[in-house]
Amino acid sequence: MKILLAVDASQASRNAVAEVLARVWPARSTFDVITVVEPIHMWTTSETADAIYRRSADLLRTTLERLRTAGLDADGDILQGDPKRAILDRAAKTHASLVVVGSNLVSAVEHFLLGNVAANVLRHAPCSVLIARPKPEAVSGPKILLTTDGSTYSDAAARSLVMRTWPKSAEVRVMSVVEFVLPPGQSFLEPPFTGSEPIQKIREDAMKLAQDAVASAVRILEKSFANISESISVLLERPHTLILKEARDWNADLIVMGSHGRQGADRFLLGSVSEAVATHAHCSVEIIR
Repeated sequence: MKILLAVDASQASRNAVAEVLARVWPARSTFDVITVVEPIHMWTTSETADAIYRRSADLLRTTLERLRTAGLDADGDILQGDPKRAILDRAAKTHASLVVVGSNLVSAVEHFLLGNVAANVLRHAPCSVLIARPKPEAVSGPKILLTTDGSTYSDAAARSLVMRTWPKSAEVRVMSVVEFVLPPGQSFLEPPFTGSEPIQKIREDAMKLAQDAVASAVRILEKSFANISESISVLLERPHTLILKEARDWNADLIVMGSHGRQGADRFLLGSVSEAVATHAHCSVEIIR
């Protein structure tokens, strides 16, 4: 597995490093650590440029030392340019499997808006993305909330979990949202749906779709996780609100989502619900491609 870890001087970046160190990674995983500075011509004096590069070099060196001390195979570089563009280009060039960034990654000189880099990496990366946030002191194993709609993207998210090593005490909750989808141009408030048999059929089909989605994910997970629970929510609020509430109420450490959902259903489409969850979650969020 090839993991690209983007770091800067922010607390969010320190959270990302802590996330990497806390996990057990597949054998032969390699870590490509990068930090990005703006081009030298943006700065008026050579002294300013030298200071920036010294800080960046120190940051890269200490990060590599921490990873190597933990037994991880790590190397890295200082890059120039727009941080979000540099990260995306590096991920594509190295065929990274996963990009790890903090939730408010900024440049080495804090020139970019908080969240700007992480949001753009999440939106455009050619691979899976982990948005890392700090964890409270754990009293038990990690708690992972997996959202699913039964699509191949959701199944890929479930399989990504079983491909890694987790503590035996890890808990997974599989969540699906019941969404009622009417034919184009129809409304629940208009005949022939209100109080008629078709509306009941739509409800039953939507519930079965959610139940089947959860069952499919559980079948993938059950050989690797001993502690699996299920959650099905009826769409009474915005989907990302339900997911965030479930994660908060259950005190999840990590939310895992597929990058897209079923065709025609936008609740798990990247750029809508997935991005809203990644932006507002209290915990780390991993989007699987």
